[in-house]
Amino acid sequence: MPTPEASSIDSTARAHHVAAPVESADGPELPQYSVAKVLAIWAAAAVPMALLAWVVTPVVAGGDAPEGRFATVLIAALTGGLVWQAVLVLGLVAHEQRSLRWPVLRDALWLRAPSDDRGRRGGRLWWWVAVFALGFFLVQLVPTGLPEPSDRSLGAFLASTEGQEHFSGAWGLFALVVVMMTFNSFLGEELLFRGLLLPRMRGAFGRRDRMVDALLTGLYHLHQPWSMPGAVLAGALFAYPSRRFRSAWMGIAIHSTQSVVLLVVIGTLVLR
Repeated sequence: MPTPEASSIDSTARAHHVAAPVESADGPELPQYSVAKVLAIWAAAAVPMALLAWVVTPVVAGGDAPEGRFATVLIAALTGGLVWQAVLVLGLVAHEQRSLRWPVLRDALWLRAPSDDRGRRGGRLWWWVAVFALGFFLVQLVPTGLPEPSDRSLGAFLASTEGQEHFSGAWGLFALVVVMMTFNSFLGEELLFRGLLLPRMRGAFGRRDRMVDALLTGLYHLHQPWSMPGAVLAGALFAYPSRRFRSAWMGIAIHSTQSVVLLVVIGTLVLR
């Protein structure tokens, strides 16, 4: 039978359209976001990325900029947007938890080893990363049918003679790409969607939270809308194990496989 205090908390939460804090199996209580707050945080990440890609980059690069300069400016702009996401996450956690100490960040952002309902932690559970990473690889092979602008396709640029010459010996540019990939698959995008949002969405979306998280991940790609269908599928592959094993490291590890491959490819061009 619920206590008067519990009933009072639930009533207050319903009145404000926010679920009461939910305690995970192996961590402290985390507040649950309302639908409006989830969408506001999504917009705070997606809109700046879109503006940086479609407004800032053309202005800074110039109308008749060589393809190499345009690519460099675009990489720098998107890196700035991803760094902003990390700042946003840390700011929200600091406001929520009143601390940014590692033990607090670890629990607030699910930065802990995967665990299951049977009490197992880490160990063989990490093998699920390989399974979902394979799925992530296959998703990237699925054609979406959406046209990708040639001047915004990193793959096409890397395959071109100009792109290969642009990256040859360009250690500074390579360092910038490393920073971009680090924030893309860990400190920025993944930490926002799987570390901050996903653990706080069950109150508003119930067991559909993983599906909604994946959808928001896809729609977030306003800066490259042609990738949205694949990003939704990829987001599902990141969100399911992160929620199932209550660990953002799962999504981070799976997403990072793409970054590692890209860095190896670019690294070989830099060394030429």
